[in-house]
Formats: sequence, C-alpha cells, structure tokens
Amino acid sequence: MKSYHTLDEIQRDIRLEVTSCRALVEHYLHNIKSHSELNAFVEVYSAEALQKADIIDRKIKENKAGKLAGLIFGIKDLICYQDHKVSGASKILQNFESQFSATAVEKLLQEDAILIGRQNCDEFGMGSSNENSFYGPVKNALDHNKVAGGSSGGSAVAVQADMCQISLGTDTGGSVRQPAAFCGIVGLKPTYSRISRWGLLAYASSFDSIGIFSKSIEDNARVLEIIAGKDEKDSTSSSRAVPAYSQNLEQKNTYKVAYLQEALDTEALQPEIKAAFQNQITELQEAGHTVEAVNFPLLDYILPTYYILTTAEVSSNLSRYDGIRYGHRSSEVSDLESLYKNSRTEGFGAEARRRIMLGSFVLSADYYDAYFTKAQKARKLIKEATEKILSEYDFIIIPTTPTTAFDLGEHSKSPIEVYMADLFTVQASISGLPAISVPVGKDDNGMPIGLQIISAAFQEAKLFAFSRNLIQNI
Repeated sequence: MKSYHTLDEIQRDIRLEVTSCRALVEHYLHNIKSHSELNAFVEVYSAEALQKADIIDRKIKENKAGKLAGLIFGIKDLICYQDHKVSGASKILQNFESQFSATAVEKLLQEDAILIGRQNCDEFGMGSSNENSFYGPVKNALDHNKVAGGSSGGSAVAVQADMCQISLGTDTGGSVRQPAAFCGIVGLKPTYSRISRWGLLAYASSFDSIGIFSKSIEDNARVLEIIAGKDEKDSTSSSRAVPAYSQNLEQKNTYKVAYLQEALDTEALQPEIKAAFQNQITELQEAGHTVEAVNFPLLDYILPTYYILTTAEVSSNLSRYDGIRYGHRSSEVSDLESLYKNSRTEGFGAEARRRIMLGSFVLSADYYDAYFTKAQKARKLIKEATEKILSEYDFIIIPTTPTTAFDLGEHSKSPIEVYMADLFTVQASISGLPAISVPVGKDDNGMPIGLQIISAAFQEAKLFAFSRNLIQNI
C-alpha cells in the first residue's frame, strides 16, 4: 500500500474502494512490525484496532461515519486511554492501567479515528533525545545511529516511518517541535489551554500542552479542529470558540515577519541550519513578505528560566508516585522512610531523579527567592518581550533546533549539552504561545532541518495558512 500524505487522500481512496480502514490498519501494523528496531511503540493495539476498523468500514458504507474515519493515530505514553496501560515510559508506572481516557483521545475516537498504540518517550517527558525511556531509546528512521528527538520521539518516528498517519505528543518546552524537526515532519504546539490537559500525566503543569505530529499542515489543522476547545474537566482549558482551521488554509496574504538576530549569531547554530534559515528569509521576501531582524537580548535567560520553573513543578507533580497508592513499590523495605526512598530510587530513571532534586533545591526555603521567584519574574519579562514583538509582527521565525539529529549517546555524559537542544523552542512555551515546526531542508548528511514559526495566542488558523504556503514554496 502507498504512503498517504493527507487524510483527504485516504478518505478519497476509501470512497473509491481503493482501500479500507481494515487495509490501512493492516498496512500500519505491518510497518510497525517491520520497523520494530526503531522502538517507537511500547504497546500496539492490533486486535482492537482491526476490530474497530471493521466497525468503521460498515459505518462508512452506511454513510454514518465520523469526520476522521480512516485516520489511524498513536498516542505518547503520557496520554491516558481507558482500560489500557499508561506508564510515562517509567518503571514506577510500568503496569499502571488508566481508568479513563484523555479528552483529546475521546474526541478523536468519537469522530471514528482509530487508535493503534502507545508510543515511546522520555520518562515523564523529561528529555530532548528520547534516550531517557525505561523502554530504551527511539531511533531516527533516516539514520538508526541518530536520536529521534524528545521527549515525544516515538510519536515523531511513528509518523516519519509511516506507522500511523498522525500522533498525539506532548510539548512542555519543545517536545513536539524538536523531534518533528529531527524527523522531517510537521509538529504543532498550540496555544497553552487550547487543548484540554485532562488525561495527560503531568510534567510541568503551567507549560504542558498536547501537540500534534503529522505529515501535512492539512491533517494537523483537521485534528486540532476536533480536539481543541473547552473541557469542564480541565479548568485551565480555554472557552474560546474553535475556528474551522482546515477551511482557512488557502489564505495567501503577505505578512510582516520578525526573526531573532541573536539566534543567528549564536555559536551553537549548525552552519547548514543557518544557511537554510537565511534561504527561507530570502524566499519569504521574494514572495512579498516583510522580513526584519529584531533584537531579543533575553535569549540567554530563556533556558535557565525554563529549567528552574519546570524542575520545580516536576518535584511537586512527581511526589504522588511514592510506592503507596499506586505504581512501583520496592520489596526492600524496613520502615516508611525506606519505602519512599527505595520505591522512588528504583522507579525513577537518572534524568527524572536529577530534575526532582533540582526542583526540590530551587523550592527550598533557603533558595526559593534566589531561584524560583527570580525565574517567575524572568518568565514574565520573556513573555512580555515576545508579545511586544508579535504586536508589531504577524510571526516570529527561528530555527527549531540549533543542530540536526545527533548521534545516540553523543551527549550522555553532559545533560547540559542535551538541554541546549531546547534553546529555540522554550520561548514559545514560556510565553504560552502557539508554535509549529515545518521541514525546510536537510544538512550535508541528509538529516532534516526544521523551521519554527511562532504567532500570537490563539492564532493557529493564521499559523497554519502561513506554514502551508511556506512549505509549498520550498
């Protein structure tokens, strides 16, 4: 079976009886099995997906199928699916079974999308390479010696290697956009609150967003149209009306676009990425857009601010995994203190333990004002500075990552080097703004390069239209 670029193509062929939901599921199951060395999935719902495919095929013949009939999707192992395991790629939740489904999953299922499995990720979303998983690292389908990116590496590779049509990942500081860039696909982090977080295992609650991986802008827009919106189960979800994103993709306006001069000047930026970015500036200008450099002197403060705040939230959110109520419980126990210590030490991986300890440190009485309070103030300044730029420009463009996908194990001895992979993505996360990564070329080794586009809050419709035209002009 051919690889489909959009759901429109799939649904057309289903109508013409060229394919069917069952044939699609069988195709993806074959690809999952044949690409098992990539380690993208931790569990595949083979029988269940085939059974659901037969039901939807009958509904299609009866003209009763939902809007997403024919869409096969996977979910990151941080998103709940009722009566199925969800572990956050951590030993501490290895056999935990969810009692309910995430709202985003429910909405897709209600429109007859078919869930094919849960996908590998960095433990509780903590990582930029998908090497911090209890289930082992995920490999990039273009080069098995390269990382997939993180933390949603399994979700990105599943779309990259045609194991499903779209994936739901999560983005706290770039965990959808960065692996999308490394894998050469589209990755969206919507405005914070645009998609309900109900059913998402918490990492850093004031940053976490469910995001979408796809092969096309069209599919991304169609999925967001379904899963966005107010959810009474999530008090942080927005009550704003959800636009018909997929109906507004033909807009071909000219825009005023800013790029951060400091991002281009940093020594961390790979030369091929810089060249590809400069080419995009030229392409945009030739297409009639105004593209101007702006100064953003706060760039050096973005990563420290992000990691102080997110580790603080991690130390609080992960305190619930204590070996008592649910999850892993150590057998080496002599008293209550040893129960806590041993269960958490055995259950959490090295990166999770590192971030919990850092968060506990910055929240401690002696250092709270010195670190956490200052980081909150810095977050406000970064947010205000970013919004000021977007009050004068339609978009900010910036490389998604400073480098293309690096070798597995290359930065294993230096967490700081891995954290640098988030250099350009955390700005949108700190500000709560929507951002999308689209592929714009390849480096000298054939690895994908991503361009990130940031817009003002709740401007996803404009973001989709601009991104689609940009991809068409490559």
